[in-house]
Amino acid sequence: MDINPILLLAALMVASTPILLAAIGELVVERAGVLNLGVEGMMIVGAVCGYIAGHSSGNPYFGFLGAASAGAVVSLVFAVLTQFLLTNQVATGLGLTMFGLGLSSLIGQDAVGSPDLTVAKLSFPILSDIPVLGPILFRHDLMVYLSIAIVAGVWAFLKYSRAGLILRAVGENHEAAHALGYNVRRVRVLAIVFGGACAGLAGAYISLVRVPQWIDGITAGAGWIALAIVVFASWKPWRLIAGAYLFGGVTVLQLNLQAEGLKIPVEYLSMAPYLATIIVLVMIRAGRAPASLGKPFHPSS
Repeated sequence: MDINPILLLAALMVASTPILLAAIGELVVERAGVLNLGVEGMMIVGAVCGYIAGHSSGNPYFGFLGAASAGAVVSLVFAVLTQFLLTNQVATGLGLTMFGLGLSSLIGQDAVGSPDLTVAKLSFPILSDIPVLGPILFRHDLMVYLSIAIVAGVWAFLKYSRAGLILRAVGENHEAAHALGYNVRRVRVLAIVFGGACAGLAGAYISLVRVPQWIDGITAGAGWIALAIVVFASWKPWRLIAGAYLFGGVTVLQLNLQAEGLKIPVEYLSMAPYLATIIVLVMIRAGRAPASLGKPFHPSS
């Protein structure tokens, strides 16, 4: 068996990026006290819209912009239904996933692209040439580093900013936050839109970089893995990286094992990343969820 560990670790970062983007968006949503199970639906709408926008403009970054916008718009549907019409968050999230899957199939019926559209990899002088670490850490596209930057930004936002403190207060006790004069609905809607934009970016990364092509069901359950990783991380931003890289690592490993012709049925190898995620979730003890997570907010005035 001839698997290059350096190439394996470099591919791990690419495979983990869409999961990390979707998970950090959902973490912000859940820290605001909202449970959005529609991540998969927002991701796949972002995937098809990003693919079409990128190939139509000839610029992959317009694709990412279009995908983030599409994910945000779809998330607004969820926000209106759950925050103003007070529908059940679990049922609405599941409905959003089904809606997204159907909408993406409709939009993507005639989606075509050019193999010439690629996302350029960044070059870091000196750093890229470091043995071992250079190929693993410093030869990726902008979105890989942006995903890590977003995680760092969210961590700093939640820990050090007044707005982050308000968001956490809304997630822990929305009645108390409302009594102090904070607009709970506004905070939650903004969090939901941010989560939708991140999910859209995650979907576009799959269709523009990870695969890259458009096919129905291209996200292949990645949105559900992102939801699981938020629990795995105990709603702490930095821990998301470990969860996303675990899933990405198993995904890349099983693809390499398939390429090496390992005598294990391909179905078992394909389900390995999802099985690994379930096993880890069973083994670890998750931290305490935000106290108001999933609870509807009824303003008293």
